[in-house]
Amino acid sequence: MAYTAIRCPGFIGLALGFVPQFSVFLGLIFFLELTAGVLAFIFKDWIKDQLNFFINNNVKAYRDDIDLQNLIDFAQEYWSCCGAHGPNDWNLNIYFNCTDSNPSRERCGVPFSCCVKDPAEDVLNTQCGYDVRLKLELEQQSFIHTKGCAGQFEKWVQDNLILVAGTFVGVALLQIFGICLAQNLVSDINAVKANW
Repeated sequence: MAYTAIRCPGFIGLALGFVPQFSVFLGLIFFLELTAGVLAFIFKDWIKDQLNFFINNNVKAYRDDIDLQNLIDFAQEYWSCCGAHGPNDWNLNIYFNCTDSNPSRERCGVPFSCCVKDPAEDVLNTQCGYDVRLKLELEQQSFIHTKGCAGQFEKWVQDNLILVAGTFVGVALLQIFGICLAQNLVSDINAVKANW
């Protein structure tokens, strides 16, 4: 009991030092997130360009990194898309480009994740995209997805705007709640100190 009485003022002094810092830190993070959201809205065209640049750079490095390859395959399957703007973006990749000097078997093809899935097939056909870009564009539509991932991602965000906005608002409310609780704790500690 005596030990607690001796340690309690030390805790109160320590809490008064760290709790306001925690509150300021949360406020700073909240302000930075709010600023990022406003800037993203203002510079949405620049962000679109950066997204296209990012996707095209990743298309170039598709076979170089297995994690990146899995990420691209997941995105193309999830959003039913192929490349940043369409299947011809795969010309940026050394394995899939359509030049005559390309010795790869995947020449003029696309990854399997671009393929339209046949519900009757039980086994995944990983060669379904081979030579598909040699066909006419209208014929390609029955074999692969012809829409680009940048457009499909933008459409997904617009279709799920309530979910996306709700997530951001929920995180912001949690941060504001944390700031309020920290300030309440500081007030309570000051009130206890005042009664000593």
